[in-house]
Amino acid sequence: MEILVVLAILGLLAGLAINKLGGTYDSAKIDAARLFVNTSVKVPLFSYKMSMGDYPTTQDGLQALITAPSSRADRWRGPYLEPAKIPLDPWNEPYHYAYPGTHNKDGYDFWSSGPNHQSGDEDDIGNWEAPTSGQK
Repeated sequence: MEILVVLAILGLLAGLAINKLGGTYDSAKIDAARLFVNTSVKVPLFSYKMSMGDYPTTQDGLQALITAPSSRADRWRGPYLEPAKIPLDPWNEPYHYAYPGTHNKDGYDFWSSGPNHQSGDEDDIGNWEAPTSGQK
């Protein structure tokens, strides 16, 4: 009987520990996406803008950081992103890019769809400030 009680307590403690670690892992994914969106892509996009005169269009997308757009290949000095491939977000989904931006009218929008894999809702992780409560 004592062994069963000890096993039950150990099982309860293991369940609590696993649950706590799962939340930490989810939080780390959000932090990693936020870091990439707000800092890691800035230098490649700025370098592209310096060479080409402007950011890639929405149509050219992030692929323009890896291969020269056919319309302006003579000015392209890339690849601007190393390694020369477009990364996926922590949920193995593609990042989204738009220029000109909807949130950043004078720049580009760059975002992850977040944990729910759906772009355009509150869990998106973007390079813009989140609305304060009561704002959209």
